[in-house]
Formats: sequence, C-alpha cells, structure tokens
Amino acid sequence: MTTPVLRLIDVKRTYHTGATDVPVLKGINLDLNPGELVGLVGPSGSGKSTLLHTAGLLEKPDSGEVILDGEDCLKLKDRERTLMRRTRLGFVYQFHHLLPEFNAIDNVAAPLYLSGVNRKEARDRAVDLLERMGLGHRLQHQPMTMSGGEQQRVAIARALANRPKVLIADEPTGNLDRETTASVFQQLINVGRTEGLAMLIATHNLELIQFMDHVVTLDDGRLTAFSDPLTSTPA
Repeated sequence: MTTPVLRLIDVKRTYHTGATDVPVLKGINLDLNPGELVGLVGPSGSGKSTLLHTAGLLEKPDSGEVILDGEDCLKLKDRERTLMRRTRLGFVYQFHHLLPEFNAIDNVAAPLYLSGVNRKEARDRAVDLLERMGLGHRLQHQPMTMSGGEQQRVAIARALANRPKVLIADEPTGNLDRETTASVFQQLINVGRTEGLAMLIATHNLELIQFMDHVVTLDDGRLTAFSDPLTSTPA
C-alpha cells in the first residue's frame, strides 16, 4: 500500500477581518501519493491559494494536521518548517519571478547555491532540467530575452532543482496563451513524473483536467470530487 507523501487532515482556516470571521477551509482532508498528479479547481475566492499555502507550509492553519514525508509539520519550529519547505517542496506560480540579471542556468541553480551545493553540481543539475524542459538552446539567455512560455519552463525547472518530494503549482499556465499552455503543461507533467513527484496543481483551465490523475473541487471551504459539466449526466 502506497504511503501518502503529503496529507492534510481536517485542516481548518478562518480569517478575521475586524469583527467579521471568514471561514475559508472547513475541514480539508487530502492525500497526495508519490507520482500522483492531483488537480484543484474551484471558483475565484474559494480558498485555493490558502489551501496551497497551507499544504506548502507557507501558512499555518487554525487546526488540523499537515503531514509531509511522515513529519507532522505543525509541530515543528519555524526554522525546521523552513528547512522542510526548502528541501521537500517545489513551487510554481502564475508569474515566474525569475531573477532578471541571471541567465537560465543560474536562475535554476540558485536554490542549489543557497543549499550549499557546489557550483558544478548545481549547474549540471540546472542544465539537465533545462534540457528536459526543451530549453537546451536557451541556457545562457536572460529572462527578458525569452518568451513567456520559455520563462515559465525555467521557473518549473527551478522548482525541481532541489529534488522536492511534492510540487505545488498555483495557476502555472494562467499567464500563457492556449497553445503555449498545452506545451508547457505537458512538459511540466513529463518531467514531474520522471522525477517521481507528487503534484498538486490549481487551475481554472478545464482543458488541463484530462492530464490529471484525480481532480478535486474546493467550494464553500470543502473538497469534493470533481464533476465535469461537459460529461456529467443529469440525475
């Protein structure tokens, strides 16, 4: 039986605005297995980013458990949680946030430099990932000389540099046109599966649902199984 690499157990989160309480997560339960690609969909403002931030140890829930690679992360000190986030999680966002003065290799290698990996090993890892993302011809280029799709592929490679156990992505193709979206997403999946990653990806693009192993919907603070309105049969 496969042991989940990431577990959210009865996770709850409420925001307090003045005298108003806004419950966002109302008891989230989610298991993510190694090599599994789970899509997260839901209306704008439903709390998808809050869920991703909680799963990615960027935000603490009010209650519940976040188990990453067997560790109960909410019981860890801030420094230990930061180390878990740096070594076992990778993040991809809608906007790439690449360092403009660095070329593609050094952008991807940057997390490895920060982790103390020697320069040659870090750059070799970066080159390998960039080539697998179809960017072998753009290794020495800075972000401003690349297309939007190329920049996002560099960002994906950077997220994978530290060999994380889990990749968390928030609208990773939301800033790309339709044709580029399909290409970038397919490369993300191919490299992610080769690396054996568990992947949790939030998207508004229902065309990407076909690539997912499982899809869940977040609405009114709760997760339910996804039902595609184009294929569902009315009761």
